[in-house]
Amino acid sequence: MSVDFPARRFYPATVNPLSIRLPRGWGLATPPVAFLLFFFVLPAITLFVTSFFAAQAFQIVPDWNVGNYLRIFKAAGFWKANFQGLTNGFFVATISVLLAFPAAFYVVYRAKTNLILYMALLSWFSSYLVRIFAWRTILGTNGMVNSALINLGLIDAPLDFLIFSPTAAIITLVHIMVPFALLILVSALQDVKAEYLEAARDLGATRWQVLTRVILPMCHKGLVGAFMFSFILAAGDFIIPQLMGGRDGITSGLLISGQFRSVGNWPLGSAMAWTLMSCLLIVYLLFVGLLYVARLSPGRRYH
Repeated sequence: MSVDFPARRFYPATVNPLSIRLPRGWGLATPPVAFLLFFFVLPAITLFVTSFFAAQAFQIVPDWNVGNYLRIFKAAGFWKANFQGLTNGFFVATISVLLAFPAAFYVVYRAKTNLILYMALLSWFSSYLVRIFAWRTILGTNGMVNSALINLGLIDAPLDFLIFSPTAAIITLVHIMVPFALLILVSALQDVKAEYLEAARDLGATRWQVLTRVILPMCHKGLVGAFMFSFILAAGDFIIPQLMGGRDGITSGLLISGQFRSVGNWPLGSAMAWTLMSCLLIVYLLFVGLLYVARLSPGRRYH
């Protein structure tokens, strides 16, 4: 006697989440690469090509020549403004890193919470222009600093260099850049485990040796990133020098902005922008080389 078994039913197997192929390699890199190509590389190439054109009656004429660059090299005013911008960037980057590094060290190795980091980043919740005008109020002739110094009897008249001067621009830019430098340095120091520092001390290294031979070489990329990020933004900024720098605070960023917004000479502005970019690249190479010579680069660690 034959027995008829019911037809076998096939049910879809449960999908294992671990078996799903996630994008790897170029699949993960494509979105950020496409973003950089479209919003950075393409505009940079466009500016470079435009820098060889000419401008006539607010119109770009595709007349291939190097006249814009020759005009820049002969313009003493541009180089003076460019030097002022690079000077601002150097002081702002140096002060920002010197202020941010101890705070980042404390946040990573000493603090039990990230409260200090959050307090430093709290300034990002306020508007860029609001912070600028706040510093104008603090550094003004009748501001908090001058009023306090006069009331204490330290000065008889307000200090003029505190407002509408390169000093005022540098102070304001430092206030803007310190949180950026702090965030970068905190991220870099988190990769330097506390066990490395303890091992260095057990081997007889002094605090200075731990700093210069262990911490700085291992957070080398973060140090370069914090310095150059602050330097580039400060050297190319044109809003703060315009509102705080006064007549002596004119920078190349302000001249470049004027060529695009007021004069309408986009080819000359493009040539100025590429000249400034070349100067920033030279500063980057010099800074990296300085760290290498000072034995603070990973390639020249002596343990």
